[in-house]
Amino acid sequence: MIILSHRGFWRTPDEKNRPVAFERTVAEAFGTETDVRDLVGDLVVSHDPALTGAQPWSEVLDLFEGKGLPLAVNVKSDGLSDALARAFAGRDIDWFAFDMSGPETLRYATASLPFLTRHSDIETTPILYDQAAGVWLDSFGPIWFDRSVIETHLAAGKRVCVVSPELHGRDPDTLWPLLKGFSDTEGQLMLCTDRPDLARSHFA
Repeated sequence: MIILSHRGFWRTPDEKNRPVAFERTVAEAFGTETDVRDLVGDLVVSHDPALTGAQPWSEVLDLFEGKGLPLAVNVKSDGLSDALARAFAGRDIDWFAFDMSGPETLRYATASLPFLTRHSDIETTPILYDQAAGVWLDSFGPIWFDRSVIETHLAAGKRVCVVSPELHGRDPDTLWPLLKGFSDTEGQLMLCTDRPDLARSHFA
């Protein structure tokens, strides 16, 4: 199980998507999920509409360069595919984009950029599945999927990133036991969590 910290490895809410959280996640050898937007033509880290002072995207890439840690890029605005392609060009970073609109996802597929399609209780049929590098597996209500859903995606050669329930304000104990001891010989299964240190202990 590969652990991804959600918006960096933060200890207090004000550290989310901040440099200290990214530095900590790399130091602890976790992958991470974070948000990207554009601000006056430049890529920056921001979940909400970007304001002056947002961290430059290049600083996050510098941290992850050559580390072999997955970087899940939550694309928060359309029209960023070319800028992201340029930002990652020539860099040794294991990255993928996700959460784009349908038409925007098609642009990533057409440009052969790595992306995960979403599979959830709302998006019951993942779009552009054949072109996707993997699946962002989410549940906005009670857990709707079981191990067979994950196994089916893995058998199709897809990476699978499972969203931990605490990201939606629910207890992760509803999901983590289901994932315990999961056979993932190819290292394709990931968990995105607000509690990466606890997840590492749980799945050790």
